[in-house]
Amino acid sequence: MKIDFVSDVSCPWCIIGLQSLQQALERIGPELPVSLHFQPFELNPQMAAEGEDIGEHLQRKYGASAAQSEASRENIRQRGAALGFEFRMDKRARIYNTFDAHRLLHWAGEQADGLQLALKKALFSAYFTEGKNPGDFAVLLDAAEAVGLDREAAETVLKSDTYAVEVRELEAYWQQAGIHSVPAVIINDRHLISGGQPPEVFEKALRQIAAETTSA
Repeated sequence: MKIDFVSDVSCPWCIIGLQSLQQALERIGPELPVSLHFQPFELNPQMAAEGEDIGEHLQRKYGASAAQSEASRENIRQRGAALGFEFRMDKRARIYNTFDAHRLLHWAGEQADGLQLALKKALFSAYFTEGKNPGDFAVLLDAAEAVGLDREAAETVLKSDTYAVEVRELEAYWQQAGIHSVPAVIINDRHLISGGQPPEVFEKALRQIAAETTSA
């Protein structure tokens, strides 16, 4: 089964969706072989390198009040905790440009199997748990090295324009395919599961798709 996971590392619902998807796959077990690929999506492609206060950003972009933003953060924190992920989001948090993170993830996807997933989760933790800037080269390199990627090779990628064209093309492809919010999980290039669904929703959908594929 091919799974394309379209997401951004600054999207809290994306790590919730990923945790749920992984739990669903664990429940199903090894009888369902899966090929998981992370696809780029930037929530804020025009974001400046220094980032923006997240409260101000949400108020400007969505019109969310301080109380609404706080309630949303608490909901996200609770959903994450239930899935084994720790959010430490506070009112002073910032949101950053993530294009270079997507370039590095694209490169990681061409390395040993499983390293793209490991890097993706490391970047989610760096941003949402540790409050680090996922656009900062040092943060990206530390994450790459921590999951077993070659730091010097990763630095070569980041200090060049390598994969910039590929990432832009993939972003455009998924937008043209109708993906305008994330996470978006596309199964076998045909079936879409949107949002940070609970594990049982992913499990039911995956079992159904697998059964339909087997009987086809």
